[in-house]
Parts: sequence; C-alpha cells; structure tokens
Amino acid sequence: MFAIVETGGKQYRIEPGDVVRVERLEGEEGSQVTLDSVLAAQTDAGFQVGRPKLEGAKVVGTILKQGRDKKILIYKYKRRKGYRRTKGHRQEFTDLRIDQIALS
Repeated sequence: MFAIVETGGKQYRIEPGDVVRVERLEGEEGSQVTLDSVLAAQTDAGFQVGRPKLEGAKVVGTILKQGRDKKILIYKYKRRKGYRRTKGHRQEFTDLRIDQIALS
C-alpha cells in the first residue's frame, strides 16, 4: 500500500514506516501530524486517483525532527560593472515518519 500526498508544494510517494523530509510543518517533535491532501492511493482493491484529491483520505505521521538544512549561497555577478551580490538561504524541514494511511 502506498499513497501520493502533497505538502509544501511538492508531491511525495509514501508507504507506512517511511521517513520523509518535507517542508516545515507546525508541531513539536513527537507529535502527530495529519496530511489531508492525498492525491492517489494504491490498495489491495486497486489504484484510486482523486480529482484532484481523494475524499476522506488522510495520512497520519509522527514528527521525528525539526531543523534547517545546510546553507546555500546565491551569488549574482555582472562582468566589468563592479556588481556583486551574495545572499544565503537555509531551508527549514521536518522529518516525518509515516504511521498510517487511512482511506474512507
């Protein structure tokens, strides 16, 4: 059994027991999170596709870790003009363990 969920503007293929790194979700470490945006699911009965989402379907997971990724540097440069700009960014993330995929 697997499901395709959308969170943080990205889509993930998940199965129960998977640990996925997603865009930051609100909550403390160890707390339960419910993802309602299930786009498709594969079960023993077959493959179900939502239009655009499956009604009544949800994915329950546990927050393992909240953190920030490594810094990436953005550097802009124009030759012979003396123009240089440096900017940094650290993306916040949530490590999520998938506990259950529930379809109605």
